[in-house]
Amino acid sequence: MIRKATSIDIEFILLLTKACAKNMIKNGIFQWNEHYPNAEAFEQDIARNELYVLTNQNTIVGTIVMSSFMDEEYQSVHWLTPNTKNLYIHRLAVHPDYQGCGFAQQLMSFAEHFGKENKYLSIRLDTFSQNDRNQRFYELRGYQRLGSIYFPKQSEHPFYCYERIL
Repeated sequence: MIRKATSIDIEFILLLTKACAKNMIKNGIFQWNEHYPNAEAFEQDIARNELYVLTNQNTIVGTIVMSSFMDEEYQSVHWLTPNTKNLYIHRLAVHPDYQGCGFAQQLMSFAEHFGKENKYLSIRLDTFSQNDRNQRFYELRGYQRLGSIYFPKQSEHPFYCYERIL
């Protein structure tokens, strides 16, 4: 089941994202660190009603942020659609114990359905340039890679921006 997250969920979401970060680091992907993601970001997501969790037998196994707010870093990207009504995906994560079970697909299908139902032009997101698995995941779902941005507190490597027209 996918539902909106509450403040009570933050502790569990942080455990999930820390497990993801540890797993990525183990696999040589230095995407998340002690600065990101953090409780403050998730609290802000909840305040904006943009944070969702996926539960499996009452356990939070995944999370996704669906936002209509365009981050400043995205301004330089040459997007496929006008910057008027776009949905931005952030902090998509599935606990390592549940990866490979289709939960990330469920979260993205949920976001795409939400985007269509609410008449968004497109879905936009970024993924780490060193994370080939994520790049393939989005490309197989029909997302086009458009440009690169940087988050210096996270990595010296770029993040690739993707968009899918709805």
